[in-house]
Amino acid sequence: MIRVLGLALYGPLAASTRYRLSQYVPGLVSLGIDLKVRYLLGDDYLRHRFRGGQFPLRSVMRSGLSRLADLCSQTDYDLIILYSELYPLLPGWMEKALLRKPYIYDLDDAFYLKYRSGRLGFARSFLGNKFDNVIKGATAITAGNKVLAQYADQFNTNTQYLPTVVDTTRYLPLSGERKDSVFTVGWIGSPSTAEYLHELVAPLSLIGQEGEVRFVVIGGKAPSVPNVNVVEIDWNENTEIQLINSFDVGVMPLPDDDWAKGKCAFKLIQYMACGIPVVASPVGANVDVVSNQCGMLASTRIEWTNALRMLRDRPAIRFEMGQAGRERVVMQYSLHQNLPRLANTIFQIAGKIS
Repeated sequence: MIRVLGLALYGPLAASTRYRLSQYVPGLVSLGIDLKVRYLLGDDYLRHRFRGGQFPLRSVMRSGLSRLADLCSQTDYDLIILYSELYPLLPGWMEKALLRKPYIYDLDDAFYLKYRSGRLGFARSFLGNKFDNVIKGATAITAGNKVLAQYADQFNTNTQYLPTVVDTTRYLPLSGERKDSVFTVGWIGSPSTAEYLHELVAPLSLIGQEGEVRFVVIGGKAPSVPNVNVVEIDWNENTEIQLINSFDVGVMPLPDDDWAKGKCAFKLIQYMACGIPVVASPVGANVDVVSNQCGMLASTRIEWTNALRMLRDRPAIRFEMGQAGRERVVMQYSLHQNLPRLANTIFQIAGKIS
């Protein structure tokens, strides 16, 4: 049995931990790979970040010590999968020094921008190249979209495209027809990405002038949309698939900037796995995931309005696009298809070690 230590940045509440690492555990075991997932910042920290409240200082301190213990246990493992970073604000050369086993570096976001701009841009002079150094030191790279893979390949040619995927035996279309006649547009995400929804206020409002529209927002703060019934729902793993199946259309607006280009179109993959047609901004991985058969790309207010109107007025097209999207996910963005890719990367590294 090959023993692998997975070091995630966030706890199980984070989609990145669940879908980049944890969901692979059962399948890898069946192939002779024992992946143990450990995380630095637990769910208490994420709840604070998303909802505010008292900063969980004690929890964060315990997490830091727990990660040190994980690093001290490296001798129990054959290799490591590092997601994002070992510790925030720790220089890359120190992270490489702490990792005493061959490691796969996994990224599904533009982490390399973290200390170059925004609220952490003050650290640019000494941390701006942190992730470049971590990428260089990795034995292999798994990148969640082609933009990330192209970036990583500059520093490490052993880079593999490994999209963020879903278990298509769990993400299933609703059997039978929806009985609710209200045209429902849906979005699922986190508070940090909900700001992108403001791009949809004008298109949805125009559609709402023409007939009843419901806008369901799961996991983030919804904007106010005139003429539209906006429904804001807390994310829950037990209900997310049922809620996605209540959508007529799933949406993913993004700004055309470097951060957004690092996104892995995971929302679209979730919608499409459930047989829901999609409309998305033509940014980053969205362009790769959305084909003409399963959805539409929209850049302007007029394009968003026309796309939503067409899908509202043509339920047969919605159904056909939903079916095509489901097939596309099963073939390209499913756990079943991507498990062997991750396993082969691990086997290659383990073979070089032995």
